[in-house]
Amino acid sequence: MAGCDPDEFEIPYKVKYKADTAVAGSRHFFGSLTSMPDRFSYLSNANGAFVESLYDTFREDPNSVDPEWRRFFEGYEFSRTGLEAPVADTTSLKEVAVSKLINAYRARGHLLSNTNPIRERRKHKADLELSYFGLSDADLLTEFDAGREIKIGRTTLANILAHLQATYCGSIGVEFMYSRHPQLRQWLYTEMESNANRSTFTPEEKQHIFEKIDQAATFENFLQTKYVGKKRFSLEGIEALIPALDTVINTGADLGLQELILGMAHRGRLNVLVNVFGKDYEQVFSEFEGTKLPTGVKGDGDVKYHLGHSADVVTPNGKQMHLALAANPSHLEAVNPVVLGMVQAKLQNLYGTDIQKIVPIFIHGDAALAGQGVNYEVVQMSNVPGYANGGALHIVLNNQIGFTTSYHEARSSVYCTALAKITESPVFHVNADDPEAVVHAVRLAIRIRQEFGIDAYVDILGYRRYGHNEGDEPRFTQPELYAVISGHDTVRTLYLNKLISEGVLTEESAEALTTAFKDKLQKKLDSARKKKAPVAVNYLKRLWEGLRPSKPSDFEKSISTGVKVDQLTKVAKALSKPPKDFKLYAKTQKIFESRRSLFFEQQKVDWAMAELLAYGTLLTEDNAVRLSGQDCQRGTFSHRHAVVKDESETRIYVPINHIGGPQAKFQVYNSILSEYAVLGFEYGYSLAKPNALVIWEAQF
Repeated sequence: MAGCDPDEFEIPYKVKYKADTAVAGSRHFFGSLTSMPDRFSYLSNANGAFVESLYDTFREDPNSVDPEWRRFFEGYEFSRTGLEAPVADTTSLKEVAVSKLINAYRARGHLLSNTNPIRERRKHKADLELSYFGLSDADLLTEFDAGREIKIGRTTLANILAHLQATYCGSIGVEFMYSRHPQLRQWLYTEMESNANRSTFTPEEKQHIFEKIDQAATFENFLQTKYVGKKRFSLEGIEALIPALDTVINTGADLGLQELILGMAHRGRLNVLVNVFGKDYEQVFSEFEGTKLPTGVKGDGDVKYHLGHSADVVTPNGKQMHLALAANPSHLEAVNPVVLGMVQAKLQNLYGTDIQKIVPIFIHGDAALAGQGVNYEVVQMSNVPGYANGGALHIVLNNQIGFTTSYHEARSSVYCTALAKITESPVFHVNADDPEAVVHAVRLAIRIRQEFGIDAYVDILGYRRYGHNEGDEPRFTQPELYAVISGHDTVRTLYLNKLISEGVLTEESAEALTTAFKDKLQKKLDSARKKKAPVAVNYLKRLWEGLRPSKPSDFEKSISTGVKVDQLTKVAKALSKPPKDFKLYAKTQKIFESRRSLFFEQQKVDWAMAELLAYGTLLTEDNAVRLSGQDCQRGTFSHRHAVVKDESETRIYVPINHIGGPQAKFQVYNSILSEYAVLGFEYGYSLAKPNALVIWEAQF
């Protein structure tokens, strides 16, 4: 594409959905689905246009559709050959019924899953009773070939049911059947149904998971003991986040990841910093002791929940990974677009647009994910040119409560993750009291992101052992819930009991592990109190090296910004020269002529020309420029025309990127009509590329 901006790279996963292209014969047939006999009710429930589209896909490549649909279409085509097809017997009809039962569990099994550790699920009709499919208990001992679809071979209906319930109704409930991407669905069928949606862990791996749980729980307990009443926004109730992030790092590194950038609020932040990023425990204790903030950092005792942090870690397999935790304001979910901007800048400037190398991770609260509009804006941005990063990993710390607001007061949707359907991203709802299930879910999620370049969600359902903060009394508003929580065993206790029963650990070995860790924490606390070291900030140091904060004296007089005439002339030539082999719209052609006349004949500039000349001269001095906003390529007042298109709109040309000779890159993107997320994105981009001019053009 001549003149096409190379930064508008494709991501590997794009939904291509064809509609209204079915042949007349298929349209006639599928249009009559609503009049099918009752025994084919599963067909009459289908959307006709969707089935037509699937049939088109089948005609192009039979293997590209799900097996049950492939058999259906093969039968349909056989019936159209004019041959006398045999009358379907009861067995074949029941084979079809079992196939539909399998599909129903894939689509709706999550509604019956055991994902809530502290209370009953909301009642939802899942339509998974045998009678709904024309089956009954009398069929339980009958063998069906449909068992091959779920990787257990020909077997009885009883075995098929047990496998489906274990896969889709256990500690993990999965939403994914709304995806129109057959390869993704088939991948998930294989990965989940081949092992009943559970990983097989070695004793050593189980011990490692327990160690991460123990570190998380012991650290929170230590803070509670040493700093009674001080806010720490405890992770207790969802300690499984720590082995989950540990798994993302280790699995991601094995899949080629080199960097993860996290955005998260206060809940669990300190635990993540010390037990995932490896921040020194002594430094955290110093922050609790109220030591002095470094020069240039403003704040009070709450600053420890806002500071960013960077770290380099080495995985057990010897892979290096850079971790960054974005600085976080108290504005709910506001950090998310900032993280995306940081990833975009690093993706372009460090990783050659290779999405396999860097991934954004969002750690959401359930109420904030559902309630904050910035999340909708972030999701709508996620596949737009100039903003796409190849997918993010979303992890929800689902406390089932906001500040004091219950989940049924916090949203209208069944799940807080309803936004995932916008991008047809899979969602794993998982019980926080089952750390092995949590690890399995995040392992699948990061593999999906790397394999398909899309967002993936892991909704960890747990609870919050204390109030919003440790000084809050949750029983004011949630007495019944907190009566249950106060009597509920911790995940450490539950998992330890499981491992003891399996012979993986003993009570004594687990207590020895905890005691050693407590001793380590006490030594770090004693050292922090003795040294009284100032708060350290380790964030974005690699990117901001050699730069300093501004001082008032920097603004006492203007600096010289002039350039030589020949430099302006060189830029003006590029701006007034139309692209080769482009058939331009007549009025677009006149823009080039007007620029040439204005600068070279009249020796004048207007506002638009002056703006582009300023950008162009910066580019020739090796300063990159990024400009974004709704309509900013053309300009809201039809003045800028930084990008021009040929009459077919299949090719674009950015004149300012063709000045000639060495120059930096000019990026200009039309954004979604957002004033929150896009601004946050560009701010994040500027953080990760401080030597670039980054401009957001507001639309008011």
